Amino acid sequence: MAAETIANPASPISARSLAFPRHEQTFPTLTEHEIERMRRFGEVRHYSDGEALFETGKPGPGMFVVLSGTVAITQRDGLGHVTPVIDQGPGQFLAEIAQLSGRPALVDGHAEGDVETLLIPPDRLRALLVAEADLGERIMRALILRRVNLIQGGVGGPVLIGPPSLGKIAQLQNFLARNGQPYHVVDPDTDKDAADLVARYSPTRAELPLVVCPSGNVLRNPSETALAMAMGMIGDHTHDKLYDVAVVGSGPAGLATAVYAASEGLSVAVLDSRAFGGQAGASARIENYLGFPTGISGQALAGRAFNQAQKFGAEILIPVSIRSLDCSKQDGLFSLATDCGHTLRARSIVVASGARYRRPGIENLEAFEGRGVWYWASPIEAKLCAGQDVVLVGGGNSAGQAAVFLSGHVRKVYMMIRGGGLGASMSRYLIERIEATPNIELMFNTEITALEGGEDSTLQHVRWKSRLAPEEHTLDVNNVFLFVGADPATRWLEGCGVNVDRAGFVLTGQNGGRQGQLLETTVPGVFAVGDVRSGSVKRVGGAIGEGAQVVAALHGFLADNANSTA
Repeated sequence: MAAETIANPASPISARSLAFPRHEQTFPTLTEHEIERMRRFGEVRHYSDGEALFETGKPGPGMFVVLSGTVAITQRDGLGHVTPVIDQGPGQFLAEIAQLSGRPALVDGHAEGDVETLLIPPDRLRALLVAEADLGERIMRALILRRVNLIQGGVGGPVLIGPPSLGKIAQLQNFLARNGQPYHVVDPDTDKDAADLVARYSPTRAELPLVVCPSGNVLRNPSETALAMAMGMIGDHTHDKLYDVAVVGSGPAGLATAVYAASEGLSVAVLDSRAFGGQAGASARIENYLGFPTGISGQALAGRAFNQAQKFGAEILIPVSIRSLDCSKQDGLFSLATDCGHTLRARSIVVASGARYRRPGIENLEAFEGRGVWYWASPIEAKLCAGQDVVLVGGGNSAGQAAVFLSGHVRKVYMMIRGGGLGASMSRYLIERIEATPNIELMFNTEITALEGGEDSTLQHVRWKSRLAPEEHTLDVNNVFLFVGADPATRWLEGCGVNVDRAGFVLTGQNGGRQGQLLETTVPGVFAVGDVRSGSVKRVGGAIGEGAQVVAALHGFLADNANSTA
């Protein structure tokens, strides 16, 4: 999002500017001295009246510093709605977090009269943030706050059209929210423009929701990958590059690896199949992570790390699924084959793919996924089931955090635990909070036996029983949250020589005990960190520590490899 500009710094701040929270931090005014320090990072560009500096949905050229004139910033969606954001003038800079990596712009910027700017391209912008520490801190904070304003504004980005109760809408909402993308949902039953679009395209129920991109392209019930490609979240150019390290997975371990490796000069690519943050990113509140005594949401923690990795130049590709890893190194490089048909090459690999949500053996489970069965609990799902009864299955910390979060939105949480207690699997502070929450009912030694739905294929009933008795019981609920553990996401490693234990977790430290290689797998140059590693501490702090620790091993391997080929 671009910043507000005041053509005359002495003039009163506009009423619209005051609507932005943390205004002075979001829209700082640069001094002449600060602009002079920035000139070596960019080049002067001129624009005539009405000319576009950047457009929604097209890759942004970088950050603009306005030297003279005024730029009008507007936000638009695919339905043709245009919303004024702010005007900008001398001393202000135009950018938000996407400009760190040249991602598509989320707003339009047009010159009002003749405009002179200093354009700083993405790579030079990242250099500026590092070289000019004090100034870089102010700019970075503003870039983040502007993206937050765009998300909270609820007027830009793709438009999701369909009944709000439609499970696929919640799935796409969650995907966009987890990846820090603005969007808004429109119900065709109450919005004439949306109803006209539905009538024009006449989609069947299976083709809903319709998604209208800012470019005007209309997608019928798109997959997350199809939506990401239409929005420019995935670029093809990164597949043509050679990286020092490719990190598979962008949970806490993968993001920590990216931050430390990129900050130490390594070229880094990070790939993830869904969203940054991994399972930790879906946590409603993490209260036992060092340095956050009042707790922090997993999304907030992951978002900070994601922005930090981009600041140091790590290239992050989401959503990109890895099909296989080729460790033959015929050209001296590792090759990652993606599901979208591309190949990415790197000198070393860090396996940080974590784990995938475990699906219990319930008949017809897949039929209700996204239609009442959920594997995470975000504000989106909480809104769907507000005031209702819900079932939550699981007894670990993630289940406890979700139960406490949902209890503030729903009428009652039936918390089903397969075992006879919580002490062995959940932190004490969560147990005490759950026991003190009146609308959470603990149901020990219980399990779901069947799911039943109505004619519209949405969940309506849950059948369950005690493991200590044969009788079945029924609960009338429309939403079930499953937190029954996770299995290591290592299938893509099959056939490349990386050894795993009986449960599928990656074995490390078995290459003859070489010093500093405790995180190296049985294939030299392939390392594993975080939850996917056999024997790791399954905690956010442990994952971040391993992500930092592996960078020293990467430097050692790359140096040895360079010496052997010299």
